[in-house]
Amino acid sequence: MEKLFLGLPLDQYIGQLLRNKFNWLLGIIFAIGIPLIIYRFIFGLGSVTHSSYDYPWGLFLSFGLFCMVPLSASGFMLGTTVEIFGRHDFEPIERLALLNGLLGYLFAVVYLLVDLGQPWRLSYPMIYAWGPAAVLFLVGWHVAIYLSVQVAEVSTSFFEWIGWPNAKKFIRKGTIGLTVSGIILSTLHQGALGALFSYAPGKIHPLWYSAEFMWIHFFVSSIPGGLCMVIAVSTIVIKTMAWRCDDTFKDNLNQLTLKLAKGAAMGLITYLVIKLIAVAHDNEWMYLATGWGAWYLLEMLAGVVLPLILFAYGIRHKLVGVVRFGAFLTIAGIILNRLNTALVVFNWKLYQEVPHLYEVIISITIFAIYIALYRFILNRLPILYAWQAQPSEVIVTAAVPVPAREQEQEIPARA
Repeated sequence: MEKLFLGLPLDQYIGQLLRNKFNWLLGIIFAIGIPLIIYRFIFGLGSVTHSSYDYPWGLFLSFGLFCMVPLSASGFMLGTTVEIFGRHDFEPIERLALLNGLLGYLFAVVYLLVDLGQPWRLSYPMIYAWGPAAVLFLVGWHVAIYLSVQVAEVSTSFFEWIGWPNAKKFIRKGTIGLTVSGIILSTLHQGALGALFSYAPGKIHPLWYSAEFMWIHFFVSSIPGGLCMVIAVSTIVIKTMAWRCDDTFKDNLNQLTLKLAKGAAMGLITYLVIKLIAVAHDNEWMYLATGWGAWYLLEMLAGVVLPLILFAYGIRHKLVGVVRFGAFLTIAGIILNRLNTALVVFNWKLYQEVPHLYEVIISITIFAIYIALYRFILNRLPILYAWQAQPSEVIVTAAVPVPAREQEQEIPARA
């Protein structure tokens, strides 16, 4: 309980929560949104969305699934960087990247379950009624298995916090296997999300759809998305939770931000080239002169080209603030691309779907729960700081001195 309340008595902990204005904002969102989530499960999807056969994917999937998954690619990339390629200079932010990946995938599943309904029947399409010819079946199993892998990867922090060193050692023995599994699973389902749109040829605007390139568009864009998400989260953390960061995290963050930006820039330039190749391959240049073409150019210029310029300038002159601004722009560009593909330019020849007000509120509520859980974990588990293990005193028995098992102590949290 002392760890749970950050070393404070219960009354002081509650008082601290009430003094935080952001907690009041979250409370208001929960008070409005959680009853609507319950309402959705009682009266069905049609009571909170405008979903139809023309527009089967609303905000729950276009934002919750197609946006959260690419922004959560940081886990397998930083895990690969540290554990496979031996870049231990990235260790101060590795756990933050793994946690970002875990929570992103977890809440992508939450959004999916809110959209599908009847989560208690999840075992039926996963186990009893297989559809191996369906891309969504592939995505579902990959996300489920990868989510389990990420739970195992992040569990080392939990075992340190709860004081189970043997469990941590057991997980660490399989680190390489977990990392390799993460690479395989994440690579496959990131591309498979793009392949889902091959179910709707002719419905999506040609500038956003290319049958041969959809899978690689989604996969390549997830690389800068995941890296920039780590930059964005670490920026928010260092501004709002600096008391929870140790000196190693603080001293190395600026340099690591520039290194992450280099990787994100390489991912963005690759994505830009592939997008141009797709337009040229399908000979869709004439669409650039239309209104939809202007919207496409805005997405590419604001979400890809401008961040590339900011990354190049910021890295060259070691301007961390410029790089961080470029990272936030990249995230916005990826979100815009996914919303465009799944919602805005979907059925572009028919009519524009406007999300239901309840659907917007529920989407915001689930994202607020995501933020609250993120803060809760960062405030407690050793994600932003290194755990300090202190050997206990030697237990002397009547026969032979036996060292007691090492007890891991948490760095005292400041109130």
